[in-house]
Amino acid sequence: MLLVGRLNTACASGHKSIDSCVSTNASVKHLLGSGGPFAETLPGFQPRAAQITFAETVATAISEGHNLIAEAGTGTGKTLAYLVPALSAGVRTIISTGTRTLQDQLFFRDLPLVRASLGLDIQIALLKGRSNYLCLYRTEQTRTDGRLDSREMVSQLEDVYQWGQTTSSGDLSLSNLLTEGSGLWPKITSTLDNCLGPECPSYDDCFVVNARRNAQDADVVVVNHHLLFADMAVKQSGFGEVLPSSELMILDEAHLVPSIATRFFSKGFSSRQIRDLHRDVMAEAGLVTGGMAVVRESVEAGQIAWRKSQAGFLADMPARGSWDKLSEDASLLEDLGDLAATVKQLRDALKPLEATSVGLESCYQRAGDLWQRWQEICDDKRTDLVSWYERHQHSFSLHSTPLDIAVPFSEYRETMDATWIFTSATLTVKDRFDHFQRETGLQDAHTFIAEGGFDYRSNALLYAPTGLPNPNQPDYTTTLMSTVWPVVEANGGRAFLLFSSHRALNIAADWLEGRCELPLFIQGRAARTALLEEFREAGNGVLLGAASFWEGVDVIGPALSLVMIDKLPFAPPDDPILEARAAIVRNQGDNPFSTLQLPAAVIALKQGAGRLIRDVKDKGVLILGDPRLLEKGYGKVFIESLPRFSRTRVLEKVLAFIEHINPQAQTQKESAKVNETTGN
Repeated sequence: MLLVGRLNTACASGHKSIDSCVSTNASVKHLLGSGGPFAETLPGFQPRAAQITFAETVATAISEGHNLIAEAGTGTGKTLAYLVPALSAGVRTIISTGTRTLQDQLFFRDLPLVRASLGLDIQIALLKGRSNYLCLYRTEQTRTDGRLDSREMVSQLEDVYQWGQTTSSGDLSLSNLLTEGSGLWPKITSTLDNCLGPECPSYDDCFVVNARRNAQDADVVVVNHHLLFADMAVKQSGFGEVLPSSELMILDEAHLVPSIATRFFSKGFSSRQIRDLHRDVMAEAGLVTGGMAVVRESVEAGQIAWRKSQAGFLADMPARGSWDKLSEDASLLEDLGDLAATVKQLRDALKPLEATSVGLESCYQRAGDLWQRWQEICDDKRTDLVSWYERHQHSFSLHSTPLDIAVPFSEYRETMDATWIFTSATLTVKDRFDHFQRETGLQDAHTFIAEGGFDYRSNALLYAPTGLPNPNQPDYTTTLMSTVWPVVEANGGRAFLLFSSHRALNIAADWLEGRCELPLFIQGRAARTALLEEFREAGNGVLLGAASFWEGVDVIGPALSLVMIDKLPFAPPDDPILEARAAIVRNQGDNPFSTLQLPAAVIALKQGAGRLIRDVKDKGVLILGDPRLLEKGYGKVFIESLPRFSRTRVLEKVLAFIEHINPQAQTQKESAKVNETTGN
């Protein structure tokens, strides 16, 4: 379905239709220029040369039908740069993002703005993964069952139930009724495993189904990478598709594609899946005459085996490891085999009940699928897969993962007659896309780099402290905190302290809590969104974060002018997927460190460093604590891949820079001197 809108008077004289107005780079340049619609409708809009060039490059890719990989540095204005040519091209488009935050921003703010500014009559739709939508059937099941962990959860369930009677979207992530980690969430949403599909009694009112119907009718659909790759996985399994067909695919935050694709092309067998299966079997069997008698013995045997396997895993197993590592514990491996056997036993027990209810039919299929996954994980003849395990706080999971996701990803793209645009602020290593192209199988794609719009050399300073021990020393984190604390104090807080592990974060938190009088915000002690909101409001806070705070976080303005990164973010060398992929690279005669580990770490560091400058008026200091940055030869790769910061190793120069960019810091310093002189 083509877009049916027409451009408004923003089009150049004599150009009226979409085809004649925006099919050329000249028209894109006009739209984003000083005389275009955005200059008229957006307060403070200024034409940006890099944004216009990027938009022209996207327009060319669409018109010529070639795939494009584009790195657009922070400040380029990449969202407008791809939306303007995409919306104006007259083709059905899917835009995928890495985070729900950007997904909501695109749908609720950016797309309506561009649509209105260009005078286009197009329909847009928002589509998320099924775990975001309230499942009416499972909510009713949970209310009927009544077994919840607390009175608070009972109250929350009733609030959600009442909200479910009035909401049009059913999108729980927009309701603010539950935190992301709420134990109620999985009880009132569906998964691919437990969804009853068209046989569900609530199918006609299903929020997931309605969202997909809207997407099928839309000209532009906004999704996220998790849903995109879930769609790929579903198609691979032969179950049809989740997303509508499209002629243009735009993947923003594309640096996340390899890791998310790896997750979705994997097969999993987890204790949580088995526990949920046991619970659902008992609930569904209780609704069928004689059903409990048929399944009780198999479920009880499974629960015994489940508890035994859980105990073995949670006792002393490392957090992650290869299948070979797991096999060293013969007793645990035997327990897992027994657990898998109970899944097969349960599947066989469910067979005669399969036709008695839709719910039991679903349970039968889930048990069969879990048994197949176990067999694949145990298959030591598959050279294209790596099997591994992961231990969580209250559960464990087993996985089989493709060693090369470029193959299935390329196969998926080839099934679609679409142009693909990949963009992010962090896709290159030393201005080269080799790593991303190799991981995704996009060696033939066109590439483009748009320089960011910020003056890093004048507005930002990179500080690499001297005298720090090797990062593997036990006192590294406390020594680092002692070293950077004078900078944090001089800056009046307003700092992100980013850590490569939760262990280091907790050590730093303990060190700070006895010394810091500034507001402290520590990951894990409150929801991520709440921490960020409170940090912004405080104006002088110190936020300690790991993992999720390295990317997708925007704090614009004076609330953040200092970012510290403790270590170069190399993946753990014993990561089972990395180990297996490194072995292949080594066998091919290449160096796994330079081919795999170094490029991935560079891109991760660029993401963390990108938290500092988010607006043309932002100024600040980036502290990179890891001494390997300047002591090891590969440190140059990190330096040359970052924006062009001014750099120093001298603390006094850092403090002088803070005084220069932060008049408040100078006032605080003078006040402290007065107090010291007067004895106050």
